[in-house]
Amino acid sequence: MTEPVLIWGAGAIGGILGAYWARAGVPVLMVDIVPEHVTACATTGLSIEGPVETFTQVVPCVTPEQLQGTYSRIVLAVKAQASEAALEQLKPHLTADGYVLSAQNGLNEHTIARHVGPERTMGAFVNYGADWIGAGRILFGNRGAVVVGEIDNSIRPRTQEMFELLQIFEPDAVLSDDIWAYLWGKLGYGAMLFATALTPDSMTENFADPARGPALMGLAREVMQTAVAEGVDPKPFNGFEPAAFMPGAGDAAALKSLSDLADFNSKTAKTHTGIYRDLAVRKRKTEVDPQVGAVAEIAAKHGIDTPLLRRLVELIHDIEDGRREMSQETFHELTKVLA
Repeated sequence: MTEPVLIWGAGAIGGILGAYWARAGVPVLMVDIVPEHVTACATTGLSIEGPVETFTQVVPCVTPEQLQGTYSRIVLAVKAQASEAALEQLKPHLTADGYVLSAQNGLNEHTIARHVGPERTMGAFVNYGADWIGAGRILFGNRGAVVVGEIDNSIRPRTQEMFELLQIFEPDAVLSDDIWAYLWGKLGYGAMLFATALTPDSMTENFADPARGPALMGLAREVMQTAVAEGVDPKPFNGFEPAAFMPGAGDAAALKSLSDLADFNSKTAKTHTGIYRDLAVRKRKTEVDPQVGAVAEIAAKHGIDTPLLRRLVELIHDIEDGRREMSQETFHELTKVLA
């Protein structure tokens, strides 16, 4: 393996993958749009910090304008709303027989397939906790589920190769013949995570609060109903149990899943979501439209009403645009939808 794996986006997800692969001797080249981060990674090194492991690794890194050559394996690890622009830039650097792996949240595999073709698209699900905390610094808060699979549910030599690469970073990684099941599971969990970012409270505080339970359960139920309509059977992971939020499931199982999620998130150094950091720390737009908004649009095509998802999108936009503050009162605008 002499050709570098190209990682487009050296932030929380891509940066950790790049550091682990480079340390293991896998040829890696990262691409990022933040010049000071690029310089730090390539010179003094990328520092992985936190309770999982602490080390510093020099990783070759360039800006998009500096990138040259073509690559057969490209890992896309940018925010969902940046996918279109990133794909336009990376397309000339993808070999004819190469592929793009989505190491993102949401259904970005559809976007990638539109740009480079479904045959050159591979899916991945990641749930480990990480934050970009500054140039050359990433917090690795906790391990979590990592799954890879083809979007046509096949298993190919290239899938096996990427699976083995991911095992370098996460020994318990999973090679799946149903990646969509995991992606839709993450969408259900993700909708609840967006709701936690309506408050300054930690993920655990949100999941453990009985008053917030009904709205959190309602969000997951809307996503699971949509997944069923799409013909998907979502898979469980890290405390999120899709079956607990399926049509007809009672509150007991859903409450148990919320409790499990509170417990899982209580054991990480990453106490708040990346969504919270986008709003409160980095003061930038979130992924709410390509994640939560996209599910609401898919649901509408099936004739499914998703009032909680739609209201969540509005509330996140209100915070982004300065019309609302993060607070429990803002969260309970969701509770009012249930009433």
